[in-house]
Amino acid sequence: MERGYQHGFSEQGPAMFNVDKRQRKARTMVAVLKEQTGEDLAQLSVLNVGGSAGIIDDYLSRHFGHVTGIDIDETAIAHARENFHNDKLTFELGDAMNLRYDDDTFDVAICSQVYEHVPDADTMMQEIFRVLKPGGVCYFAAGNRLMFNEPHYNLPLLSVIPRPLAHLYMKLAGKGSHYYEKHLSYWGLKKLVLQIETTDYTRPIILAPGRYAAEYMVKPGSLKQRIASLLATWFIWLVPGYIWILRKPAG
Repeated sequence: MERGYQHGFSEQGPAMFNVDKRQRKARTMVAVLKEQTGEDLAQLSVLNVGGSAGIIDDYLSRHFGHVTGIDIDETAIAHARENFHNDKLTFELGDAMNLRYDDDTFDVAICSQVYEHVPDADTMMQEIFRVLKPGGVCYFAAGNRLMFNEPHYNLPLLSVIPRPLAHLYMKLAGKGSHYYEKHLSYWGLKKLVLQIETTDYTRPIILAPGRYAAEYMVKPGSLKQRIASLLATWFIWLVPGYIWILRKPAG
């Protein structure tokens, strides 16, 4: 995977700067992490890997002790530094596959919709767990290669078809010349975290979205919720995306 496109990924569209949508995601992160950690969030330090333009980090800083947001995207980090200022926030240019932090530095890591953008997701996960403190957790949100609609480019089946056809599809749709993202299937994602203690929040969020401030994902009582509940119960490998909590061993 070429890395040049990552340095200006936020410039491809307005999604990374959409305050409402980014804050909605952050509210769900806070709700899940508060339940999962069972601790006073204000005492915890957070590393947001691939945090982009700082909107999520700013929201998290209202709940956690300190939040460090890193991204390889220079435009996104510049936006974050310009627009968000408080003593509980730090923004840095950084490579998810080569984190500059010492071992056992952070209580919590966020890795939300990032794995598909890096050349080596295994190396990224190793680095995240290296810098997590023993007993620390990673909020891991990941798209499924078998999703119907690819959200980065809003193109049906883009992530499913063979790579050469995906490049051609992108060109014909006027979305670019290459499809860089490398999504994994459910089974590929399970392999990625095979050695890590994993708690699934996908199904709980689908069944009770209000509990996790996730009504924007699944409207309670809707047909979408009924279909999603069926998939999450019997055909988990077909759910478009997953939210897992990954825990580093305590000792």
